[in-house]
Amino acid sequence: MFLATANKSKQLLCANYIGRVVPADLERGRADVAALLTEMSPGFRLLADLSQLELMEIECTTELGRTMELFAKAGVGMIVRVVPDPSKDIGLNILTLFHYPQPPRIVTCENLAQALRALAI
Repeated sequence: MFLATANKSKQLLCANYIGRVVPADLERGRADVAALLTEMSPGFRLLADLSQLELMEIECTTELGRTMELFAKAGVGMIVRVVPDPSKDIGLNILTLFHYPQPPRIVTCENLAQALRALAI
């Protein structure tokens, strides 16, 4: 499952990857992301939370790339990733190289508490 939410006043978009994530989850979620991005200003922050992720299929890389391109086009300024289990990271750093022409600041954390501190929340 993929769930995207936003807090306009904090200029924070949250992308949560939960359970088993398949390409169709990300494809459906891309419309939600696009709608939420209309509420964000350039320089917004993204919290990508993989703490509840059980498995992400390798075929998700195409959809992840498309979503990254939406974030880049909207002007993401900072990305904070919660990746407690590095074996569940399907190459986010490599995908970043290809889908962010101007890479934003990226912070990777082991847990949500660290991520919130990095976001100064």
